[in-house]
Amino acid sequence: MKIIISLLFFLMPIIGWGQNVTFINPGYSHEAYWVMATKSMRMAAASLNMNLEVLYLERERTKAIEIAQEIASRPKKTRPDYVVFSNDFGIAPALLKIFNDAKIPSLMVYSSLTAQERLLLGGPRGQYPYWLGSIEPRIQDAGYATARALIEKGRAMRAKGADSKMHLIAIAGDRSTNSSVLRNDGVLRAVNEAGDVKLEQLVYADWNENKTAEQTAWLLQRYPETKLVWAGNDLMAFGAMQAAENRGEIPGKTMLFSGINTSERAFKALNDQRISALAGGHFVTGAWGLVLIYDYAHGKDFTNEGLELSVPTFILFTTEKVKSFSAKFGDSSRPIDFKKYSKVYSPTLKSYAFGFSNLLN
Repeated sequence: MKIIISLLFFLMPIIGWGQNVTFINPGYSHEAYWVMATKSMRMAAASLNMNLEVLYLERERTKAIEIAQEIASRPKKTRPDYVVFSNDFGIAPALLKIFNDAKIPSLMVYSSLTAQERLLLGGPRGQYPYWLGSIEPRIQDAGYATARALIEKGRAMRAKGADSKMHLIAIAGDRSTNSSVLRNDGVLRAVNEAGDVKLEQLVYADWNENKTAEQTAWLLQRYPETKLVWAGNDLMAFGAMQAAENRGEIPGKTMLFSGINTSERAFKALNDQRISALAGGHFVTGAWGLVLIYDYAHGKDFTNEGLELSVPTFILFTTEKVKSFSAKFGDSSRPIDFKKYSKVYSPTLKSYAFGFSNLLN
């Protein structure tokens, strides 16, 4: 009997008492990207025996503070052990203070502090000791890779004797979210490197398809030579396509578009060659965040990897990679076991392997 009890005690960190985690999801509860983000987090939580509560902001900034205050005011027995949230709309300074005052450990995922916010708040475990850290996708990769691929395809389409410069417009998300700012850095770097591309204008469409259609309509009136349209997500790419089609353009033939995300609609557009460059994979960042929390809770702090992690979660999709993605994350796919990425479950793991390609393979 003593041997059995000792064995159960030894296995307790692995099999017992899962952590209660609340994820404050900044998107709409019907938004393809954020629904996929939740799905991947639920896979990770199930693998790691964690209990996951998901609360959607429905893209309402003020709702974030209300939800945070509600969580902090819960009786201690019903509070989450950890809170996970994204710094969309610049909500991090307010939420960090609320959770720190309530002594609830928090982890930022998807989007962390902007440079200006970091000057004011410092880093994790400093001014706010209950802020454990952050993990976000290396978002510049997506902006750069899609812009570069778009430019390459534009060169192939350009007629001989045409204007030496290709004309491009960029549709960005918002001004305050760090992941939006970094995507823009990526497209700007690609344009500067290209040498034969003129960026006519970069506008902000708040990730909204209808708003993008309106903005693109007047952008194309202002810059009629435009043949390349870079968009910060898939919805904005579709809005831009609609405006272009209303002017008689044919997406993928007379005008080229890029997008970011892994929605079924985006994959269909890629397969139909309406989208010329598509990147994605960053939806899984929240799942990686749960792995960090699990290991931290079981004595494997991620401090030696860095408290503010930026991981390569993006790939450029091809039709073959779309098939692999559907097999892993489609409706009929089997749940992914995230234990192999945990240092607690895999003691020989020296550093985290959080690249998206690892999941596809």
